Amino acid sequence: MFSAGLIAPPVNITARWAGAAGQLCVSWQPPLADFPNFFLYEVQCCPASSPGVPCSTPLNPGGQHPGDPSMQSTLSTHTPRAASPALGQVHRGVRDGQRGLEPAVAPQHGPSPAEAGTIFSYVNAGKSGSKIQSTPTKPGGDRYIPNRSTMQMEMANFLLTKENDPAEDSPTKKEQQKAWAVNLNGFDVEEAKILRLSGKPQNAPEGYQNNLKVLYSQKMTPGSSRKTSRYIPSNPDRILDAPEIRNDYYLNLIDWSSQNFLAVALDNSVYLWNHATGEIIQLLQMDHPDVYISSVSWIKEGNYLAVGTSSAEVQLWDVQQQKRLRNMTSHCARVGTLSWNSYILSSGARNGHIHHHDVRVAEHHVATLAGHTQEVCGLKWSLDGRYLASGGNDNLVNVWPCTQGGGGDFAPVQTFTQHQGAVKAVAWCPWQMNVPATGGGTSDRHIRIWNVCSGACLSTVDTHSQVCSILWSTNYKELISGHGFAQNQLVIWKYPTMAKVAELQGHTARILNLTMSPDGTTVASAAADETLRLWRCFEMDPIKKKEKEKANCAKSSIIHQSIR
Repeated sequence: MFSAGLIAPPVNITARWAGAAGQLCVSWQPPLADFPNFFLYEVQCCPASSPGVPCSTPLNPGGQHPGDPSMQSTLSTHTPRAASPALGQVHRGVRDGQRGLEPAVAPQHGPSPAEAGTIFSYVNAGKSGSKIQSTPTKPGGDRYIPNRSTMQMEMANFLLTKENDPAEDSPTKKEQQKAWAVNLNGFDVEEAKILRLSGKPQNAPEGYQNNLKVLYSQKMTPGSSRKTSRYIPSNPDRILDAPEIRNDYYLNLIDWSSQNFLAVALDNSVYLWNHATGEIIQLLQMDHPDVYISSVSWIKEGNYLAVGTSSAEVQLWDVQQQKRLRNMTSHCARVGTLSWNSYILSSGARNGHIHHHDVRVAEHHVATLAGHTQEVCGLKWSLDGRYLASGGNDNLVNVWPCTQGGGGDFAPVQTFTQHQGAVKAVAWCPWQMNVPATGGGTSDRHIRIWNVCSGACLSTVDTHSQVCSILWSTNYKELISGHGFAQNQLVIWKYPTMAKVAELQGHTARILNLTMSPDGTTVASAAADETLRLWRCFEMDPIKKKEKEKANCAKSSIIHQSIR
């Protein structure tokens, strides 16, 4: 009887009887030399003619069959050897990780195979051969029984399966395949799998237009999502004639009231245009032909209009009655800019002084701000009434605190000197009350965003043309600027990135002023080409418009409740 017990089998096992003496010759091909685990090969020779030693007869603790004292058992962890002294063999084996033929002939003495069982053992010690396991010397048997807890079965399985896998691609080839995939598909296939068994699905790359549409993604791909950019008409919604409008960079000649009236100063006259009905009203005309209108500004409620003249006067008109209420004289030069803060009217003159007028009292002149050495051409109160920003022909921007009257000297809280040209364009951010935007003239051409609290310049953009006016949008986080030499265009900027959103062209001469409708959707531009153009560049989406109206209604109801 011939049997082999093993953990990992060898190959090509053959056995034959060598001669009359009953010798058994066994040969086999061992496993690979780099296999790191140990194996046990056992061959028993039990001829049927020897009933005294059955195949199932166990070995005694000394490694011998009962009644067979002359038998000695020798085992090796490196070379298989016969336990029977009467058996000789030639076999192929592995020693210390080296392949080759290793003859091993047992001594020719002792009992024959017919009298005793024959045991062979083979042990592979791995590549290095440094970890050698020997046959236990303690009593209990002459066979080597491996300890499975010390065997690296996972490593053995990995090495076996690795041999059957194709050769891995080189890093250069992988990079080349990835480059092909990106060029053909626009993304790496391995990094953009459609279905994932675990974890969160990956998002499409930024800006990628996916024709097949990624399924089961966290968010829609840019190709299938709704476009965020809105439609901005490139042509004006309406064009109005403005004959004899003065081509003077330092004047402020148009303003739009909260009651939807557009005031336009044409030389020595002021006209009101009703945007809802299209009606035109001449509000006033100066008596002296050499005196012209240099500035106009509506009060917040929209029922009074302040008018500055070249004769250093500041007039207050009731538009409903079409009547002049008062004439305030405190300046000694033309008044080129006006701005309201509740009942305080601030006026900037050509001599560089700014006067505060309290229109409620007879002694209207309540304060003088002397921070400019040349003409004040830009003047704007912040929406919360805390600061007044002024720009002058001396390239300075001053930020003044709110004053409550008195005869003392007032100093600006901030003075910005970075502009290299006259600063006429001044506007306050409607959602950040301490952030103004200013624009410089022909020698500067920059728009700068400031933080009044820290005095830092938050952003700067070169417009490549004269900046005449700036307005902040109340519907979008954007601002629009009007330009003169040499482009004569309107530009919409995204805040805070200051990326150019749109450019509106149509004027044939420099833009003098910009003003915005009360609903924040339309911008009116007055230019030296004697035209007024209305641009619907901030039209709101109908859904967002309803949401804004609901929010305003809720806000007003809360205010009324708090007042009650």
